[in-house]
Amino acid sequence: MESSSESQSTSNSSSSYGKPLTHNTHLSTPLLRASSMDDPQSSSEKSYWAWSKHDFFPEKSFQSFSSYKSAISQTCPRLKDRVFGRSSDTFELVDLRRESITPLVKCLTWWDLIWLAFGSVVGSGIFSITGQEAHNHAGPSIVLSYAVSGLSALLSVFCYTEFTVEVPVAGGSFSFLRIELGDFVAFIAASNILLEAIVGAAGLGRSWSSYFASLIKDDSDFLRIRVNSFPNGFNLLDPTAVVVLLVTNGVAMSGTKRTSFLNWVASVLSTVVIVFIIVVGFVKAKSENLVPFFPFGAEGVFQAAAVVYWSYTGFDMVATMAEETKRPSRDIPVGLVGGMSFITVIYCLMSLSLTMMQKYTDIDVNAPYTVVFDKIGMRWAKYLVSIVALKGMTTSLLVGSLGQARYTTQIARAHMIPPVFARVHPKTRTPVNATLLTTILSALISFFTSLDVLSSVFSFSTLFIFMLMAVALLVRRYYVTNTTPTSGLVKFLACLLVIAGSSIGIAAIWNLGNHKWIGCAVCGGVWFFGTLALQLLTKQRAPKVWGVPLVPWLPSLSIAMNIFLIGSLGYLAFIRFFVCSAVMLLYYVLVGVHATYDVVHHNERDTMVGAAAYDHSGQETKVEGKADMNQDIL
Repeated sequence: MESSSESQSTSNSSSSYGKPLTHNTHLSTPLLRASSMDDPQSSSEKSYWAWSKHDFFPEKSFQSFSSYKSAISQTCPRLKDRVFGRSSDTFELVDLRRESITPLVKCLTWWDLIWLAFGSVVGSGIFSITGQEAHNHAGPSIVLSYAVSGLSALLSVFCYTEFTVEVPVAGGSFSFLRIELGDFVAFIAASNILLEAIVGAAGLGRSWSSYFASLIKDDSDFLRIRVNSFPNGFNLLDPTAVVVLLVTNGVAMSGTKRTSFLNWVASVLSTVVIVFIIVVGFVKAKSENLVPFFPFGAEGVFQAAAVVYWSYTGFDMVATMAEETKRPSRDIPVGLVGGMSFITVIYCLMSLSLTMMQKYTDIDVNAPYTVVFDKIGMRWAKYLVSIVALKGMTTSLLVGSLGQARYTTQIARAHMIPPVFARVHPKTRTPVNATLLTTILSALISFFTSLDVLSSVFSFSTLFIFMLMAVALLVRRYYVTNTTPTSGLVKFLACLLVIAGSSIGIAAIWNLGNHKWIGCAVCGGVWFFGTLALQLLTKQRAPKVWGVPLVPWLPSLSIAMNIFLIGSLGYLAFIRFFVCSAVMLLYYVLVGVHATYDVVHHNERDTMVGAAAYDHSGQETKVEGKADMNQDIL
């Protein structure tokens, strides 16, 4: 790990949100709070459920039709302003929190984070995808597929951890990208985060319904209502999925610590069952089942790795819990990195035990563990597998609800969606409005829509954000506003383009080319020299508390692996992703760009007032804000 003192250049951290070269200080007052101060009835005295138009659209551009018309006429210059606008550590960590009026409570430790990661990641995928990929693509080498995917996930975890330690806010990747890559890129990420949250929760709800129905009767659609007049993919109504979503999200709204405790209890019990499965697998193992170890060659290992990677997704939900972590500098690295390492070991051992108990050609692709226990005379054990699978989906929904609500909260704090969704309930100390928003949308989709309709969009969005996080980490290390010389910026961007271009080349050649190994070797060489050139550049910043080791190599490798996995998706995933992004971009042009522009320039006016106050009162306000930020980090 890398670390350094705060004496390193930290212009981006100490400056605040605004244009690329001129930032506000954290003296500014968020727009919603500033407006509420003018209200005769203070926000703290209002009922949490007392909403008005002002709570949804407090910005100047939306005060009247004429003001909105004027804002629309200035779309181009405002869009340019937002494309190049960057936030700062201080603004995300101190200023935006005021939008929630009531703060989130710090109640989580590294122990909670480890089990939240376990509950979020270890779902039903390991019990179904393992058999499918071992049978069709990897054979006994499925254990290596899980190891490769686990490495890729761990690289992303490293990137998340460094950001989360230094900027422990509820926004997760949204806030991190907003700081390093700017407002517009952050919006693209935010829109995909929300899409991921809504589609992912809806998919899990329908999966839970299918699995539960299969336990009752040999028909996964047993609990669904068929409406023949609706089109295929939307004609199986699922009230069970809706109920499951409402219950799990209701628990998440009731309190963070309560949800964490329930997740811990369920995860510990499922770990006991998983250990039992692994032990039985090794006891009943037959070495001849591991031969041949590479029946489909190295290509099969990587093809399976691209599929089983989805078993590792969900850890980014835990990163959004940083604002509620007691000691971020200690708890987050242990919780995130430790949790993902623990999960990787479990996945590798489970996949190895399966292929040792049964020849890969005989593994059932739909219910591998259930069938193999039946064949070795332990039919009763299949019920344990079913219980663990249902538990996995339930805890994934629980932790997902926590994370999705906190993503939404920070996005609302930035006014990219109405800031009323940033409010934290004064009694439960959870973002109830944000949770209700994602719950209602997920429930509607899960009620009508089959899982396969939007699942590929979810996959693309996840990998896209992980790739952007690695890029953002490199930007954080090699570029500091007003400090990095122009020549250094040009060299950095050139290296970054080489890394990204060669990574795209590897993915394209692997999926489309005839001479895969030769083309990939050439592009791999270009990637290596691009990363080496970046290594020779001077870093402009070192981490203050905890840092990703071997920079730029690990982030560069993360970029390459995520782009490679994106390339393994079908063309429909690309079409759906870009169509959804186009719809979100339309929303940004009509609403988001004007709301965020107003917030930024409202705060610039406050900065002038704050500067005048600063001249008369010295450094009192400024030091107080920095002290708050340092306390949050430590």
